[in-house]
Amino acid sequence: MSPPDGTDFLAFHADERRAQALAGQRSGRAAIRPFMPDQHRSFFAGLPCLFTATADGEGWPVASVLSGPPGFVHSPDATTLRIDALPGRDDPAAPGFTAGAGIGLLGLEFPTRRRNRANGVLAAVDDDGMTVRIEQSFGNCPQYIQARTPQPRATTPAPVESLPSLDAAARRQIAAADTFFVASRSRPDLAGGGFDLSHRGGRPGFVGIDGDTLAVPDFRGNRFYNTLGNFLGEPRAGLLFVDFDTGDLLQVQGRAAVDWQASGGPAGAERLWSLRVERAWRRRGALPLAWTGLDYAPTTLATGTW
Repeated sequence: MSPPDGTDFLAFHADERRAQALAGQRSGRAAIRPFMPDQHRSFFAGLPCLFTATADGEGWPVASVLSGPPGFVHSPDATTLRIDALPGRDDPAAPGFTAGAGIGLLGLEFPTRRRNRANGVLAAVDDDGMTVRIEQSFGNCPQYIQARTPQPRATTPAPVESLPSLDAAARRQIAAADTFFVASRSRPDLAGGGFDLSHRGGRPGFVGIDGDTLAVPDFRGNRFYNTLGNFLGEPRAGLLFVDFDTGDLLQVQGRAAVDWQASGGPAGAERLWSLRVERAWRRRGALPLAWTGLDYAPTTLATGTW
């Protein structure tokens, strides 16, 4: 159905439609609105962290996360999110948080597996946080989300470690991951595009590692193909791996390629995509949350590993 103000749902952009065709899916319109429904506005207000996609100084997407007490994200109206937090100065995403810049947002309520996305433009950035003008708002299914419960904890972040390639510790963190986040962006000349932050989940070992190349299975999902569509026009991407035991963050940038006709890979993979890593950063103790009660999603348990 159409939104209550009579505005039609937004159409997929051209590269998303092309990705849907390559995947053998019919394109059309999804429940992507140019405003946030009330349930999304209240959802964001209850989160202790918010995942972000922005650009670095060279236009590369960077995936990161902001945190604060529930309520640090709030919505004064249906097209505005106020975020009372800023990235740390050593966060490689920090340079992209400037007024007028695009941003992709993902809210994930881990205990309930609810997730909603809100993409738009940074209308203002000040000493206390930022205001986002929302241009796209939509929900996603709970598939492949591992339930876990966050609680605040005191941390002492260590200095950021810049990595020209993946070291042994980075490979161990990726190999153990059951969750990561991917920042992508559409071609700058593409109508209806912008930045996007998406979630990927699976059993530990679902991300393959071959030197500095990561291999990711694309399991059956919501059929939007936001991320893979963006890769068609702009292969640069940013990944974020969270160590939920320590609060360590691993941020990775590289160039993605999609194998639409892939055979093999983990059970449940419909296609594969790879990321050739070009740089990474480790930020120990950067996320001040402790997580308990890991519960794998049933959809996750039905998939395989490399």
